[in-house]
Amino acid sequence: MKRLAILGASGHGKVVADTAGVCGWTEILFFDDAWPSLTSNGVWDVVGTGQDFFENAHEFDGVVVAIGNNAIRQAKLAALIQQGATLATLIHPLAYVSRYANVGAGSVVFAGAVLNAGASVGLGGILNTGCSVDHDCLLADSVHISPGARLAGGVTIGQCSWVGIGACVKQLISIGANVVVGAGAAVVSDVAEGMTVVGVPARALE
Repeated sequence: MKRLAILGASGHGKVVADTAGVCGWTEILFFDDAWPSLTSNGVWDVVGTGQDFFENAHEFDGVVVAIGNNAIRQAKLAALIQQGATLATLIHPLAYVSRYANVGAGSVVFAGAVLNAGASVGLGGILNTGCSVDHDCLLADSVHISPGARLAGGVTIGQCSWVGIGACVKQLISIGANVVVGAGAAVVSDVAEGMTVVGVPARALE
């Protein structure tokens, strides 16, 4: 039996759990600070709080942080690494990940996602449903690529940045850390750290 603990009983957590199930994890349990008021997340049980999660992490074969907020997810993962927990990496069998690509520990790759040759995803990344990350893209830790977003070849993205649903990023673009790319945006020029950009072409949100 392979036992997985998931922190964060959200909708995102449901997709993480579903992916884990098809990856062969046989017992999947959630931890969330809404417990004991919250006792289930879909078909999966919620069995304790976030504190319980950290106290019991070593009892599981793997742990995943299913929190969409990139900065919070990064902090939780850092704490887990410090205490020596085993971070699970989940890649849905209906995703395509090149054997020449790299997926960091604690990352999730959902159904329909594509990660092409030479691309790299850092610690705790999220490649959401149906997104594509083309050749030689370099994604730092805790980057989230939303459903249907498209990165052309050679894009670099700094830590904790978020590319919104359906957004597109032109080849060789550099996106800094803590950036938000709005839904449906078309990024055709570099984006500095901490900016939020929206629109076609993407411009800074004022």
